[in-house]
Amino acid sequence: MKNSSLAVAAVAALVTQAALHPSAQAQDWKEKVIEPVANPLFFEDPHINSEVRPLFVHHNIDNGFITGGGEARVYAMQLRYALTERLALIATKDGFIEFSGNGLGDDWADLAAGLKYALIDDRENQFVLTPGLKIELPTGNSRVFQGNGQGEWDFFVSSAKGIGNFHVTGSVGARVPNDFSEETSSAHYSLQLDYFAHRYFIPFVVANGFTVLSEADGPALDVEGYDIINFGSSAAGGFTQVTAGVGFRSRVHENVDLGFAYEKAVTTPKGLFDNRFTVDLVWRF
Repeated sequence: MKNSSLAVAAVAALVTQAALHPSAQAQDWKEKVIEPVANPLFFEDPHINSEVRPLFVHHNIDNGFITGGGEARVYAMQLRYALTERLALIATKDGFIEFSGNGLGDDWADLAAGLKYALIDDRENQFVLTPGLKIELPTGNSRVFQGNGQGEWDFFVSSAKGIGNFHVTGSVGARVPNDFSEETSSAHYSLQLDYFAHRYFIPFVVANGFTVLSEADGPALDVEGYDIINFGSSAAGGFTQVTAGVGFRSRVHENVDLGFAYEKAVTTPKGLFDNRFTVDLVWRF
């Protein structure tokens, strides 16, 4: 009698485990997926989280640009707040920009904020699809090529798919200025492949790109300012700039990730972009 009771209990435990297996997979999916490190202004994470994200960017300007090279550094803080399980308020651009080695100055960047909504959040199949929009306000200083125009909108869609410990994250969008004579419009697109090898080492490869869709009435540059700067170039129609990069995240705590990314321009002309290092910390709360 005792043995039969143990057998029944074992079968019940197996049935219960099988029934819970999809939710267990969903739990693993949320625990192991990471958000992008590179291109932090326009490669938006499709997941809905509340978080604080300080970041540092060291950017080397290509020697072929009109400045003859130089360096730029950005110190910034991004904020995201989950209003519901599917809707989040996001503040993605702010901070201080420093130029060196090119005769330019140091000053504040423009501000950008918006909303994103997880239209599809299929945890069982490890898939999420999130459209969103942001507006960038011309609050920065012209010393660092900010504050021009009447602001711009960013319409984007981000998505992620998990296959076990492997994840694919992508995003596409369009930057649309309020004044087309002051700023160019452009498309942006990003793709990241990562693998959860260990909580302390989650490597990834990434590619980011921008294509100018319409010219403005600004300087006759045949390139644009990639992500942070919009020169309003009058000769950059069709200019496409793509970077490729590698990096990793480290989950140092259940709610804290450290990230590092290195990117290199892979198309010509390179414009402002030679290479870039990005370091961030994500604290979810």
